Amino acid sequence: MEHSEQNQTSDSKIVNKTDVLWDFQVSFFAMSRLVSFPWTFLEKDLECNKSSDLISDILKLTCLHSLCRKFPPSVRYRKLFLSELIRRQEVAGCDPLDELYDALAEVVGAQDTTECYKSYLLPSGDAVSLLENVALISEGTTGLVTWEAALYLAEWALDHQDTFTGRTVLELGSGAGLTGITICRSCSPKRYVFSDCHHRVLQKLRDNVRLNGLSETTASTVGVEEMDWTTATEEQIAQIGADIVIAADVVYDPDVVESLVELLSKILRSSSPEVFICSTIRNQETYGGFKQQLEEAGIRHHVITGAVSQVFPYSRVSAIEIIKLFR
Repeated sequence: MEHSEQNQTSDSKIVNKTDVLWDFQVSFFAMSRLVSFPWTFLEKDLECNKSSDLISDILKLTCLHSLCRKFPPSVRYRKLFLSELIRRQEVAGCDPLDELYDALAEVVGAQDTTECYKSYLLPSGDAVSLLENVALISEGTTGLVTWEAALYLAEWALDHQDTFTGRTVLELGSGAGLTGITICRSCSPKRYVFSDCHHRVLQKLRDNVRLNGLSETTASTVGVEEMDWTTATEEQIAQIGADIVIAADVVYDPDVVESLVELLSKILRSSSPEVFICSTIRNQETYGGFKQQLEEAGIRHHVITGAVSQVFPYSRVSAIEIIKLFR
């Protein structure tokens, strides 16, 4: 009995360590805030074992990982991360880990840029890597970074893969491309059309599509189109022939809501696609105004309920809602 209990305890420790290493890796590549990392587990391990083995394991899965060599997070972020690992090691009184200091020395001499890579690890172990801007707003647009609703909609898609399998999908306001690339890599759509209107966003979007092994020329299964909500025609929409239309974090500015609702009306008139809009509700007045304009346009909505699997690390403080539209 005692031996069995010891085995169970040992298994529990292994599971916990595995989970912690995964959390460190996922959070590091998504450039999550350092306070969100599982530091408490690391502190306890350092205190109990007086060994840097766990730090060595963390290092191999982050700064020394092949994904970091290919798609590195920002220089500043890696400096902060490595400095924090060193601080925790020194506080615990563990022997110095040469590879940790070598990794820090490597980034200290590197020059930071306005762009960096963020990689979002999928349950399969695969990664969606995106070149994003460091600043949340740059070049007059918010489309050069990934926002929470895009991550949430991607998680919902992973939970509802059959919704997209074998179907033609049109995404409005694709931004950096996280949601669409996740769906293309995991849900096997017949065709996926990314769209946006800002020229810089479209350029970055095409780069990210190629970065993730998707090609606009591969049997025409993936496309990136310019779509201005104020000028898009029903003919342009009909040519895409979408079975599914999705959008994430497009209801953040009252000035664009009217043109969005007009576009959604054209989409629902041109064919009968399933339309899903995912929004982070930052301003209840703006979001309520969007729903009111939908109603005035004769568009009804249904709130999608049910838990969504948490795959990606991001702040879940703000409410995020998916609605399905129909006439």
